[in-house]
Amino acid sequence: MNSFVSTTEVEAQPQTGAAEEVVRLTDVKRRFGATAALDGISLQVKRGEILGIIGRSGAGKSTLIRCLNGLERADSGEIRIEGRDITGLQEQELQPLRRRIGMIFQHFNLLSAKTVEDNVALPLKIEGVAKAERLKRAHELLDLVGLADKAKAYPTSLSGGQKQRVGIARALAARPALLLSDEATSALDPETTRSILALLKDINRKLGLTILLITHEMEVVRGIADRVAVIDAGRIVEEGQVWSVFANPEQAITRSLLGGIRPQLPVHIAGRLSATGGSEAILSIDLAGPEAQGALFADLSAALPRSFRLVHGGIDHIQNQPVARFFIAVPTRDPTLAGKVEQFLTSRSARVEVLGYDTDHV
Repeated sequence: MNSFVSTTEVEAQPQTGAAEEVVRLTDVKRRFGATAALDGISLQVKRGEILGIIGRSGAGKSTLIRCLNGLERADSGEIRIEGRDITGLQEQELQPLRRRIGMIFQHFNLLSAKTVEDNVALPLKIEGVAKAERLKRAHELLDLVGLADKAKAYPTSLSGGQKQRVGIARALAARPALLLSDEATSALDPETTRSILALLKDINRKLGLTILLITHEMEVVRGIADRVAVIDAGRIVEEGQVWSVFANPEQAITRSLLGGIRPQLPVHIAGRLSATGGSEAILSIDLAGPEAQGALFADLSAALPRSFRLVHGGIDHIQNQPVARFFIAVPTRDPTLAGKVEQFLTSRSARVEVLGYDTDHV
């Protein structure tokens, strides 16, 4: 008989080996005909870490997650879960490993004919755990996700957010080492999404659970992840701490994905920019860390009086780090002024780009 400790007892246990890798992928490739769904993916996820993998539709996210849980076979490369290479395992050998991996889905995948408690307990029933023990575990997890009063309810009576909480509880039933989230908030409204992300972060903190999020929503990554990896055409093209990637995205795909949540040059200004000349040069300025909150523009005004006007921008905080993006206009009457402004800003660790020239401003 399997024995279970309470959620409180699990939380009280010290987390050891915090730097241990739960996931390691090395040069993983998977093709479908002429299409390279995964084209040499190498990636590591440490115990207790939350990693967000973000990309557009068709970038390879779904294939990656299916390779991680053994539903797809990589053509080449190595996939290690808790140190064990799974790429050559037979189906029977994969079964115990899959119990170490929990999965939550975009559309919940709950069984409508079963109660909430039976849905949560289902992985344990399949595993052969006695009914009393699996229901005890189900009730512990429903309490953890805030649905203790819904144990006897059926999924059809629940809201989308409640269904996803049931899905999370079910994914935790067998005490996995790794939780995979496949677009788990895409079908939810923004308020519900925030509550689900807060729940996942709380579970990560309490249980030391490693979480890998597959998403196309940068807001999801921003709200919960420690690190982010950007996937494009089956390759990881950018990777780093969330605040660092948000502050200084290096790849065009990353800048595009961030477009909805980073300050952007107002459309009416962007639409009239010229590449060759105008009354003002428009510069974008990206900053992170102490300089993002400092007296940057006051110092710039003191060093170069009447050298710019602030057009747009703001400061955000990601992972407790200030991250800023501003747009300024520099008069072109002095052809050397934009270069002087850019030099001053880069000396303050800013990333500066001349976006073009405003042809209409007087």
